Amino acid sequence: MTFLENIVGTGNDFLWTWVVPWLLIGAGIFFGIRTVLVQIRMVPDMFKAVVERPNGTGRDEDEDYGGISAFKAFTISAASRVGTGNIAGVAVAISLGGPGSVFWMWIIAILGGATAFIESTLAQLWKVRDGDAYRGGPAYYMKRGLGWGPLGVIFSIAIAFTFGFVYNAFQTNAIADSLSTSMDNDSFAFKAIVGVVIAAISGLIIFGGVQRIANMTQLIVPFMAGAYLIVGLFVVVTNLDAVPAMFEAIIGHALGFKEIAGAALGTAMMQGIQRGLFSNEAGEGSAPNAAATATVSHPVKQGLVQTLGVYFDTLVVCTITAFIILLGSEVNYGEEAEGVSLTQTALSSEVGDWGIHFVAFILFFLAFSSILGNYYLAEANVEYLSRSKVVLVVFRLVVLFFVWFGAVGTLPLVFSLADTGAGTMVVLNIIAIVPLSGVAIKLLKNYNEQRRKGVDPVFHRDMLPEAKNVECWDGSDPVTRRSVEDRQILRDDATPDKP
Repeated sequence: MTFLENIVGTGNDFLWTWVVPWLLIGAGIFFGIRTVLVQIRMVPDMFKAVVERPNGTGRDEDEDYGGISAFKAFTISAASRVGTGNIAGVAVAISLGGPGSVFWMWIIAILGGATAFIESTLAQLWKVRDGDAYRGGPAYYMKRGLGWGPLGVIFSIAIAFTFGFVYNAFQTNAIADSLSTSMDNDSFAFKAIVGVVIAAISGLIIFGGVQRIANMTQLIVPFMAGAYLIVGLFVVVTNLDAVPAMFEAIIGHALGFKEIAGAALGTAMMQGIQRGLFSNEAGEGSAPNAAATATVSHPVKQGLVQTLGVYFDTLVVCTITAFIILLGSEVNYGEEAEGVSLTQTALSSEVGDWGIHFVAFILFFLAFSSILGNYYLAEANVEYLSRSKVVLVVFRLVVLFFVWFGAVGTLPLVFSLADTGAGTMVVLNIIAIVPLSGVAIKLLKNYNEQRRKGVDPVFHRDMLPEAKNVECWDGSDPVTRRSVEDRQILRDDATPDKP
């Protein structure tokens, strides 16, 4: 294990020092400028888009519309985002990189908001029909938008391996770790049993398809994340006097004004970016797979929804974890990676021993929902590679093996493999969305023009004839039918003023 950890770690050092951070930062700045800071100025539209139903109202879906709602697509992507990365990943970042790593998490989330908008908007444009639903993602816009089919194949393999195998192993690893701390049992047998139980429950759901996954995640994610945030806010409120000093440590260490023993400035930056990406996945090309499943009237709407997902994940959930750790525990920075047990210890010091069990309970459900979300993202890409049912069944069985393996594997190796997979996906995805970004900008312009006219934005592919190989958006989808009121507004707008 140690030999393999060293090999993977050496490759990650290069990838995450010289390649990935600069790609993410550069892409975020580039897209932010091109969209005129869409990730900031259109926050109100994000909240409106996330609650919109396929029929453009607040009512439940009509059978005619097919697909799944924007909110369900949001919860699928949130399920893969909001999980162990928010609780265990933040703990690892702080234990290795110091408090300054939190600042870099925030920066990468704000910059990544623009990147998330671009990639998810493109995924909506080049989605394809899958029965009464949709599927799509980076592999589809790489092939259909760029004509780079081989790149799409490589990306599909990378995400299937990373999300289907490694990320799911990490989720189970965190569950087993938290339960071991809660039950005071760190034996191999205990963790192996935990792995078997999680794999068995996961199997019952993932063999049920995307609708079952969506239904589960839309129940689990909001409730568990809400409970966790309430407890976290309680810790902050009861330690208000220490909050200014905490912010001073975060900002001072991040910008090099304040040295933290064992955690250098560069380490803080790298850990913040790594764990920020692992948590919110902006630019990684994972969330677009979920974004493509949504039934919306305009591609931009799902781009805005996924940007909101980045903010909720990092600026809210990750931040609460960081505050719990920094306000509730003494950390020996830069010595060794500490995972969920650090968060548990910090919370218990503030609320009592029940905090250990509370984190284990919350983490179990968040990590379990992440397994479901991760699996769906991986499955979408396996189906891009092959529509064979035999291949899909074999893939599902291998996924369940890795779900079990994660319970007994070591944390450093699981993290290293996750970083390798994530870094590879970032490189491939950024290579694709930079040349395609002009299409997303035109879609944003089209969306804003319709909003200025006072109508609910609807997109048909003849509005953007230069975009080739667009399968959907031909006007046949019921969701793209305008209301009577909007049609009248457009007719009035097109009628010239009489002298």
